[in-house]
Amino acid sequence: MTEIDFHFNTPDKVNYACRLLRKAVGVRGARVVVVGDAPMLEAVDLALWTFAPAEFIAHCRCDGEPHTVARSPVVLAESGDARLPHREVLVNLGHAIPGGFERFNRLIDIVSADDADRQAGRLRWRHYADRGYAIQRHDFAGSAA
Repeated sequence: MTEIDFHFNTPDKVNYACRLLRKAVGVRGARVVVVGDAPMLEAVDLALWTFAPAEFIAHCRCDGEPHTVARSPVVLAESGDARLPHREVLVNLGHAIPGGFERFNRLIDIVSADDADRQAGRLRWRHYADRGYAIQRHDFAGSAA
């Protein structure tokens, strides 16, 4: 069953996602799919190019060549669709329940302190809990995250 972690009250989703990806890929060697809407993915894509110049995080958009997507440790996609090559970690930056999340070993759902984002996060939490998923809670209220 998919492990689910909620990281909420993050002050900056893009910056937090970059830090999370640096740790997941650079330290743990994980292969990660990041899902969200197009503007959010564009912001993450741009941030990953400049986040830590000495620690570049290789990544690609899902709309790239299939062989490139398969070799990239981080894939940015608008949904967790079946064409994606990785099934290890899924990071959700969007408001919707990511399609196909149950195919992944782990789901990390990032929620900001924004009221609309928190409300959408509550609905996702309820969806997962109603289906019997155990959820780990990580609250970053008051921290520099």
